Amino acid sequence: MTFKQRSILPGFGLTLGFTLTYLSLIVLIPLSATFLKASSLSWAAFWHIVTSPRALASYRLTFGASLIAALINLFFGMLLAWVLVRYNFPGKKIFDSMVDLPFALPTAVAGIALTTIYSTHGWVGRYLDSIGIKAAYSPLGVVIALTFIGLPFVVRTVQPVLEDLDKEMEEAAASLGANRWQTFSRVILPSVAPAALTGFTMAFARAIGEYGSVVFISGNMPMKTEITPLLIITKLEQYDYAGATAIAVVMLVFSFTMLLAINLLQKWSSRHHHSGGTPEVVEGEALHAPVYAEA
Repeated sequence: MTFKQRSILPGFGLTLGFTLTYLSLIVLIPLSATFLKASSLSWAAFWHIVTSPRALASYRLTFGASLIAALINLFFGMLLAWVLVRYNFPGKKIFDSMVDLPFALPTAVAGIALTTIYSTHGWVGRYLDSIGIKAAYSPLGVVIALTFIGLPFVVRTVQPVLEDLDKEMEEAAASLGANRWQTFSRVILPSVAPAALTGFTMAFARAIGEYGSVVFISGNMPMKTEITPLLIITKLEQYDYAGATAIAVVMLVFSFTMLLAINLLQKWSSRHHHSGGTPEVVEGEALHAPVYAEA
């Protein structure tokens, strides 16, 4: 006689059914409708829309500006996380709270504020304009807006890793003759790299779909400062629903790819952390003090 193994936690069937229903109504059905609407187009018509000169120009600006903004956030986000974790200074909690401001601030408000600051007569824009740099209503303005909304992703993914990082490993490396660069590159960076890559990918993915904070500062000039989400909105206003969904499908496919990359990075980061790869490498090098002494 066999007995069916029961789960320790009750209500699995009910909660799973609720989860699938909620996920279908909020995510799966709307996304499926987008693909179904785009499928009403022939392949030739679909390809003509998604590869039109205006669409290609919007892709170049959207993906290019998103990549540049994510790279900027990768560098300065790691620097900001390091300062918040390793140093104590007056107003530290205020600065730490301000990192999450792009999460809480409505994107339209952020766009208006950035446009006011970086316009020709703005607080910062007037000085940039005096040296021949136009920030607002240019691709540079798009990069500024995307940098603003993406910074918290890098900081909040790197910060917990730095807080959990064992300082004794750094002290051991220093005691063996390692300079600061060697300590950073051999001890700190290998531990922080998975989280930094995850934050970079999340900031990049977030920037690709940004609309509210960019639409004001970009100027929305077709072929020059028009981002892909704005092009989709423009086609919807022109009642070109098939064309809008065709471009939306391209963005969705790329977004799914980015989410898959994020999940793989997180899985790699978790595996790397639990295997203890970095401490073992450092301990192995610690047995050979001349490695640091010769460098």
